[in-house]
Amino acid sequence: MLIAMDPNLFKGNLDLILLSVLEREGGYGQDIAKRVSVLTDGSITLNAGSLYPALHRLEKAGFLHAAEMTPARGGPPVRTYTLTDAGRAELSRKRDSYRSFDMALRSLW
Repeated sequence: MLIAMDPNLFKGNLDLILLSVLEREGGYGQDIAKRVSVLTDGSITLNAGSLYPALHRLEKAGFLHAAEMTPARGGPPVRTYTLTDAGRAELSRKRDSYRSFDMALRSLW
């Protein structure tokens, strides 16, 4: 049974989601969205309206490196993203912060 997720939880953790997926392997927008959906068994789906602005913001902050590449399947070039060293450090910080919040919240149950 799939339980509806509060959209505010998603928004507050979008950077953590993206950095976590890109830690495993770089990718382009649609690929990233597909991997998030697969890895979360469809619990989290990313739409272009939230995905691309977040990727651009993370790139501007220095957490992602972007490069234009021609996909293996052919077609027009796509913008691919990989984690930078600063991005790995930010991911670690965000994970620590999330763990602290999760532990605090669980103490209320």
